[in-house]
Amino acid sequence: MRLMRVGAPGAERPVVLDDEDRAFDLAQLTDDIDGAFLAGDGIARARAALAAGELPQVDVAGQRVGPPIARPTAVVCVGMNYAAHAAESGAAPPPQPVVFFKHPNTVVGPFDDVLVPRNAEKVDWEVELGVVIGRRARYVDRADALSHVAGYTVSNDVSERYFQLDPAVSGGQWAKGKCAETFNPLGPWLVPADEVDPQALGLRSFVNGEPRQDSTTADMLFGVAELVHQLSQFMVLEPGDLLNTGTPQGVALSGRFPYLSVGDVMEIEIDGLGRQRQELAGA
Repeated sequence: MRLMRVGAPGAERPVVLDDEDRAFDLAQLTDDIDGAFLAGDGIARARAALAAGELPQVDVAGQRVGPPIARPTAVVCVGMNYAAHAAESGAAPPPQPVVFFKHPNTVVGPFDDVLVPRNAEKVDWEVELGVVIGRRARYVDRADALSHVAGYTVSNDVSERYFQLDPAVSGGQWAKGKCAETFNPLGPWLVPADEVDPQALGLRSFVNGEPRQDSTTADMLFGVAELVHQLSQFMVLEPGDLLNTGTPQGVALSGRFPYLSVGDVMEIEIDGLGRQRQELAGA
């Protein structure tokens, strides 16, 4: 089962896909795939209604695919969570998770254009496992951490490295290089947590059809359970919040590949969670 939102930006409607890729309308259960739906046992209710044949089938062919969750209240990100990526960034593996935030309005659909900001010099791609919170996470134990996860999705943590890392611009923190509009394509689907092993997923990226990243979530320095546990000691994660879990090696920051320009095409994918495609456009 996969949850998806289709329609124009700001007017998406929720649907559920079965194993035969048929789409069914979720309107009788919820207005949207948001924190209230997830916290209210929405995934289980959707699964039961689908199995019982209670949902009307709908045709979504040709419709825009939006992000699989409505605009989150928070986008929490983890940096340098793969040792090889830390090394290509010129840093040692961090002893604790490196945490930063993206503005929620960075979240767009998986096939929407990504806008190159004005004065940008070093736009980069980052395939990441996206974790969507389903239950309020406050001081959770490691053993209970994954029970707070609603599901998983594909996330592209687009970055502008000049804004992020140049001391003359960054101010010593990363937010300026992470928060440009459209800088977090998400989706195409939200796959329920009980159908995914988050530490056994292949993830890959391509630019203009050429391979860039090729790794596995098994190589994370801090796994999903550890991240939810640790983050909940310092903040409260709410249902519908998005957690980006870091990217593996193979980004332009490594110096092995050119940075992105208008007209370039990014494609990223994670086993079982789907594939994205974005074209770079002018802001």
